[in-house]
Amino acid sequence: MEKASVGSLPGSPASKKNPAGERGSGVRRLERSASHGPVRAAGGEPPRVRGRHLEGVLNKYTNLLQGWQNRYFVLDPELGQLNYFINEQGKSQKPRGSLPLSGASVIPGDELPHMFIICAANGEHFKLRASDASEQELWMSQLQHCVRRHSDTSTKVMSQAEGQQKNLIHSIESLPSRGPLSSLDQDLLLLKATSAATLSCLGECLNILQHNVSQATQHISQSHIPGHNHNQDLPTEKPMSGWCGARSALTEQLKSSGRSGTSPSTGTHPHVPTSRCKEQLHSAEKHPDPEGVDPSEETTDTEDNEEEDLGVLDDQRNIILHLLSQLKLGMDLTRVVLPTFILEKRSLLEMYANFMAHPDMFLAITGGSTEEERIVRFVEYYLTAFHEGRKGAVAKKPYNPILGESFRCTWDVPRDRVRPLRTQAPAPPPASGEQGRMADGAGCYHLRFVAEQVSHHPPISGFYCECRERRMCVNTHVWTKSKFMGMSVGVSMVGEGALHLLEHDEVYVFTLPCAYARSILTVPWVELGGKVSISCSKTGYSATVTFHTKPFYGGKVHRVTAEVKHNPTGTIVCKAQGEWNGILEFTYSNGETKVIDTCKLPVIRKKIRPVEKQGQSESRRLWQHVTCALKSGNIDVATEKKRQLEEQQRTEERQRAASNTPWKPKYFIKEGDGWVYHKPLWKIH
Repeated sequence: MEKASVGSLPGSPASKKNPAGERGSGVRRLERSASHGPVRAAGGEPPRVRGRHLEGVLNKYTNLLQGWQNRYFVLDPELGQLNYFINEQGKSQKPRGSLPLSGASVIPGDELPHMFIICAANGEHFKLRASDASEQELWMSQLQHCVRRHSDTSTKVMSQAEGQQKNLIHSIESLPSRGPLSSLDQDLLLLKATSAATLSCLGECLNILQHNVSQATQHISQSHIPGHNHNQDLPTEKPMSGWCGARSALTEQLKSSGRSGTSPSTGTHPHVPTSRCKEQLHSAEKHPDPEGVDPSEETTDTEDNEEEDLGVLDDQRNIILHLLSQLKLGMDLTRVVLPTFILEKRSLLEMYANFMAHPDMFLAITGGSTEEERIVRFVEYYLTAFHEGRKGAVAKKPYNPILGESFRCTWDVPRDRVRPLRTQAPAPPPASGEQGRMADGAGCYHLRFVAEQVSHHPPISGFYCECRERRMCVNTHVWTKSKFMGMSVGVSMVGEGALHLLEHDEVYVFTLPCAYARSILTVPWVELGGKVSISCSKTGYSATVTFHTKPFYGGKVHRVTAEVKHNPTGTIVCKAQGEWNGILEFTYSNGETKVIDTCKLPVIRKKIRPVEKQGQSESRRLWQHVTCALKSGNIDVATEKKRQLEEQQRTEERQRAASNTPWKPKYFIKEGDGWVYHKPLWKIH
């Protein structure tokens, strides 16, 4: 039996003390069974309502260890907030926890008698229990009234803001186009763009909050497993074992070692690529390039992907502001011509190739001895691929590939570098004078990449990468869809890829995350977002990878979490978390742990033919004049060269339409809803 105070109003008769110093009739003795049954009142009064003010004791589910606990709740109808304290005496202190009620939902719970759940718009929720049905009804009715009141207020405020913003836009557009105060004045354009973007963001926030409440309500109402609560009112216990304990240990190891890489105990080393491997030449003779490219013409790429800041030049800002003023929330940007100065000096097709910057990790996938090991290696490779592919803190837009444009490159990967990061440390760099002997003896695997723009509307790219010696290849088709989102631009990567491990007769199907360019009026930066999947139908293993976008307030950027699962048994075999462009922490079901710092992973540079030896439609030759002008800072020349390419594409499109000649890609063929390389490895072997 346990004593607790009851929700009587301050100053009410129930709260007056008797001569003995004890509370009078307002003191209730609360009884709870050993099986955590519902709270029962033994001679006390129920909570009282003064106006819309309500307070009293409720049973709250705190966490898995502590279970149900008595807490003192206070409903503040003016602030639209439900606060709770350890007991009534703690009301004078800071609340132990609180829940905003605007946009929330209040639903009955069917796990236990007299239970109800409050789902807030921010994703948090309280699981509560009253002492009886009447007390449950009282709390739920008052909470629902408070929710409606504050939700209606939010909608009314939003409606008023929309009306004021429309009046502002109308006033600006009514001004003359010339004169001391014109509709094209820089400050007015900025005001117009930012007001529209701010209002759009507020609208999106409300939609997201409402969606979250709906999803949370549905999920919780269908769940019969107590214990999931983001508002635990007890201090978090130190993890004793399992995933959380491993994560804490890994972090401490990383801090103490002062370095990271494939494991906390081993450092990283720069990779010294072997540019001429006899094994690679023999392989080229045995397996000639299907497209007839001579490997001896290729040289190690010396270009980097770093991009300088946009700066804040007035003429560039005016162009962006004028462009933003013409856009509407949700507008598809596929056909919108963007300013040249925001372009990145590479094609989108080449950006896809840079996802293979760690080909040693890619080739190690098929070497896994078990099905579990292979999908774990794939997830490790997948999470480390985005850092180099999306290199640079400044968000710039790669060239939109021209229809029929292609990009080709290869990698020479030393055989002794292809090893699992999970169980072995990478080999140290060769000592002075040993590099030649390594090239002669160890040899290299040869990895070949081909990408092509197979469609212009919609803009679809296909890319294919294979290693014949390892009998593995990956085929992917991606359709990029851009959307204006106020002060940011979102790019959805529609499509999927398939990794084929021919030695094991396994196919891993995967999707790609969305990309967002934030702060487009100042110095834009890029982040990834969304949930992607990796699955193998033959083995029954799958992985879910979530790229977390930064919340509006607080929070970290570039966060990613992943979970690898064996679906037939429901066993989670690996978990990962961290930053996709920073430190990643892996924990495995066998107790093994690992930390990978993507910034310190050695990069193996691709090999590419010189521009003069490339075909007319290959990316670097096609865009060479635009790239050269951008490098020299001549935006006008870059804009003109880009216009010429786009006009040439439009002319060719009109000619095909006039002759009723459909476009036929060179390297890819359409199969169903996707595109497949015309000479894939699985059709040859």
